[in-house]
Amino acid sequence: MRPFAPLFAVAVIATASQAWAAPAPAWTVDKGASKVAFASSFDGGAFTGAFRRWDAAIRFDPANLAGSSAVVTFDMASAVTGDASRDEALPTDPWFAAARFPKATFRAASFKALGGNRYQAVGDLTIRGVTKPLTLPFTLVITGDVAKMNASVALNRLAFGVGQDEWKTTEAVPGTVTVTISLTARRAG
Repeated sequence: MRPFAPLFAVAVIATASQAWAAPAPAWTVDKGASKVAFASSFDGGAFTGAFRRWDAAIRFDPANLAGSSAVVTFDMASAVTGDASRDEALPTDPWFAAARFPKATFRAASFKALGGNRYQAVGDLTIRGVTKPLTLPFTLVITGDVAKMNASVALNRLAFGVGQDEWKTTEAVPGTVTVTISLTARRAG
């Protein structure tokens, strides 16, 4: 046996155990106390909207960020703004093309602590079949088995192809849409 073989084996095992982390605890989102909203404007008039249907599979532990994960899916046909003509237009091909791309998905691949109750989720956002990297800053307060998370991020709708034909410009609708997320979740099990 080579004299360095045991040391090499220990180094390989230590490296492998650092690369693999046990999954963080799962959280169940209280959808009645949570909201995924967006804000933009049309011809200078501000409006807000929300997704009525969405799901989140969240595993998170501030002490185990390597084992934390999140996958959030949005039903693109469920977007509402309170304006009937806008609500009818959003699922159509120029906008979300919900018949061809019924879901948008955010998959967080890693998390970073920023100090205090501030974090970043780093992952990929897919809308209309277009995937782009996204860093989502958020705050999180965990009290016992209840977590409250708030986030806000500006998205370039044009990067995802949201707004086709005459809506490809920013004359009537700006290129930036602000998405806000407010979640309340309870530790599962």
